[in-house]
Amino acid sequence: MTNPGTEIATLGGGCFWCTEAVFQQIRGVLKVESGYTGGSVHQPSYEQICTGRTGHAEVVRLTFDPALVSYRELLEVFFTIHDPTTLNRQGNDVGTQYRSAIFYHDEQQKKTAQEVVAAMAAVWDAPIVTEITMAPMFYIAEDYHQNYYRQHPEQGYCAFVVAPKVAKARQVFAKKLID
Repeated sequence: MTNPGTEIATLGGGCFWCTEAVFQQIRGVLKVESGYTGGSVHQPSYEQICTGRTGHAEVVRLTFDPALVSYRELLEVFFTIHDPTTLNRQGNDVGTQYRSAIFYHDEQQKKTAQEVVAAMAAVWDAPIVTEITMAPMFYIAEDYHQNYYRQHPEQGYCAFVVAPKVAKARQVFAKKLID
């Protein structure tokens, strides 16, 4: 459900701690929730997801104001902060739960996603493997996963993996950041 004037975007770009931390800084993104989608288990736990056997991807669900940031702009950020050419992998995170995926919520989002993927194909040296799929049921991740980077910036993974992605986004998208 969205409020009038807002839309939802659901994106999987590896560990949700990384994508959450970046999108929390983008002007027009009103809410970021880490969670799971695209699998076969009802109400999966993080432990189940980590096995790679549920079919779910770690994702962020973004509630955004399209008057402030467009879906296309969100996808541009998405393709800047992760590698869409590695199948079921982002850095040292390996498994289907870390796949690159766009889960669209309507036909316009699907069309925009296809256009952006086509444009990105010219930028990357390898084929883009990002899946574009209708958004299935979203399951919010456990509370301790929400706002993870903000709460644990000194934690090893955050310091060495999340922080560089946040820094890159801050540099590339400085004009799109919350003041």
